[in-house]
Amino acid sequence: MLALIAGEGQLPVQLANRCASEGRALQVCELEGFPSSLSYVDGVMRFRVEQLGSFLKDLKRRKVTEVVFAGAIRRPRLDPAAIDAETQPFVPRMLRAIQAGDDGALRIVLELFQEHGFRIASAPEVLPDLLPPAGVVSRRAPSAAEENDARRGARALYIMSGADVGQALVVSAGQVVAVEAAPGTDWMLGALRAQGLPDGVPSGGTLVKSPKRGQDRRIDLPTIGPQTVRAAARAGLSAIAIEAGGVMMLDPEACRQRADEAGIALWVRERD
Repeated sequence: MLALIAGEGQLPVQLANRCASEGRALQVCELEGFPSSLSYVDGVMRFRVEQLGSFLKDLKRRKVTEVVFAGAIRRPRLDPAAIDAETQPFVPRMLRAIQAGDDGALRIVLELFQEHGFRIASAPEVLPDLLPPAGVVSRRAPSAAEENDARRGARALYIMSGADVGQALVVSAGQVVAVEAAPGTDWMLGALRAQGLPDGVPSGGTLVKSPKRGQDRRIDLPTIGPQTVRAAARAGLSAIAIEAGGVMMLDPEACRQRADEAGIALWVRERD
């Protein structure tokens, strides 16, 4: 059986729908206090990090052999008084995970699941269509300037990834004008929409998104969807470039339609 550790957004819904269409047994789980888009499903297992050890044992009792993580989950606070006996041995590593950067925290989480015999599956394994092939998705192809901005953004993301910062940024006329941080891509685009581009920077801009260097692609691949395209349009951007094989696209047809409506060039580019 596959367990889906579900967070916010539409990705968990799409994975659950694919499992249902294939008749695949699925156990939906969510972190207590962080309801997912699948909270309405009967039989959802809710767990706390303070009882992670008991939760892992419960998964084994339910014959779960694989686990897939999907959707956004904010880092929880740890309540020492709520830690149970099964979880006590993990506390030092859990504390390191909470204090670590995103990549470090995810590595520790994966270790705990794997030590209990679970195989970690990636979202594209369950739903291969999530990784679109290289090529132009929208009606409008990127201009030479937008392609140059995409190359500039990809290089900047590669360098920044060593600091475990973000997976997206905006480049306009060769200048990096916005960088994704912990609040995510939509927050970055919302801030850009509210503040506008700096004086002297031409209008437009290219949203560039790619995975971080050395990132474990089973659990934390970056994602775009129709809402991302809408947010980019509202921020006044003219193009979106994502890395082939490294960024998931939710509902590609809706993404294409919204890009065409906004006149945005949306393409999947091979890594340089």
